[in-house]
Amino acid sequence: MNARLFGEVLVTMLVILDPPGNVPIFLAVTRQLNSKERHRAAALAICTAFSVIMLFALGGQTILDYLHVSVPALQGAGGLLLLLVAMQLLYNKGGDDGFLEATPEQRTSIALVPLGTPLLAGPGAIVATILFFNQTQSFGEWMSVSSAIAIALMVSFIAMRFSGIIQRIVRPMGVLLLARVAGMILAAIAVQMIADSVTAFVRNA
Repeated sequence: MNARLFGEVLVTMLVILDPPGNVPIFLAVTRQLNSKERHRAAALAICTAFSVIMLFALGGQTILDYLHVSVPALQGAGGLLLLLVAMQLLYNKGGDDGFLEATPEQRTSIALVPLGTPLLAGPGAIVATILFFNQTQSFGEWMSVSSAIAIALMVSFIAMRFSGIIQRIVRPMGVLLLARVAGMILAAIAVQMIADSVTAFVRNA
C-alpha cells in the first residue's frame, strides 16, 4: 500500500465530501424521518455514493465518452438537481403530507437522491476519483485509493449516523431553522457548481 497516495486521496476526499458540512443538510432533508429511518437513509446514502464512485473509478472516463457527456455537463446537471432540492428546503415545498403517508421504503428513497448523489457522489468526488485512479500503476496503489475513499465515506456515515444527537439538542424548531440554513448553503453549492460548469464550457469552447 502506498501511504503517500493513501493520505493524499483521504485528505482530498474528506475536503470534497465535507462530512461536518453535510450534517445540517442531512438533518434538513431527513427531518420527517424517525430515528430508524434516518439511520437507514444514512447507510443507503453511503452505499449509493460508494457504488457511484466505484463505477466511475472502474470506467468513468469511458462511460462519459460513450455517452458523449463532458465533465462540465455532469457538473451542471448536478448543480441543477441540488438547486431544486435547495428550493424545496427554503420554501418547504417538499410535499410533507404525501411524504408522511408514504411507505418507509419510499421515505428513505431520499438516500439515493439527493444524499447519495449528487451531494456525496457529486461531480467533484467523481472527477477526483477518475484522476486518482488514472494515476495508479499497481494493484497496491489501486487498493490505497479504494481504501482512502472507503474511509472518507465511513467518516461521512458516522457524521450522519449520529446527527440525531444534534436534533435532540436543537429541537424541532431548531431543525426547521437548520433546514432553511441548509437550503441556503445547498443553493450556494448548486450555483457554484453551475457557474464552474459554465466557466469550463466557455474555456473549452
